[in-house]
Amino acid sequence: MSEAEIRAAFARATPSGVRGVVQESVHERGDHDLNPGLTLPRTLRDAAVLVPIVTRDDAPTLLFTLRNASLAAHAGQISFPGGRIEPGDDSATAAALRESQEEIGLDAQHVEPFGRLDRYVTRTGFAVTPIVAFVRPPFELKLDPGEVEDAFEVPLAWILDPSSQQVHGAEYQGVTRHFYVYPYGERRIWGATAGMLANLVEVLTT
Repeated sequence: MSEAEIRAAFARATPSGVRGVVQESVHERGDHDLNPGLTLPRTLRDAAVLVPIVTRDDAPTLLFTLRNASLAAHAGQISFPGGRIEPGDDSATAAALRESQEEIGLDAQHVEPFGRLDRYVTRTGFAVTPIVAFVRPPFELKLDPGEVEDAFEVPLAWILDPSSQQVHGAEYQGVTRHFYVYPYGERRIWGATAGMLANLVEVLTT
């Protein structure tokens, strides 16, 4: 899928899909989508992630991180770079860019934010705004080992293949919870990140 096709898909997105960077998404997704009746925390912590589409000719990729296994939240999971929105951040976009610089050394000069996915609410109490951006090569990453163990890219074409998306179930505290999974080789993209991917796929294929 080319950059022009991605831009066109975003331009025709419905209100329940991607909004422009200067707008706020009013639609909300989350862990409850596949788990009706799931009780979410009353107090949510605002966070933002960057959904980095690396513009490698007409074969773009998505950039992911593997979180450090010792982190307090979502340890050892595959995620997009990001974190809490701090008081000094003037927007979710600013927070996503700052966190990407801190976690993986991605310089903002290589990043062009152009849209956002629906806010995603997690069972662990985060309300995450996903900021979609093009990332222009060449760029160098410098991982913060306290936050990130690895960074890797996955072809966008693979993400968009309907056979790549699965729904799994696992027992948690005596209840079976369901969640999206994208099993890429030895990598297992699941949970909130996979839920955001499902949203991205809807936007790019509708």
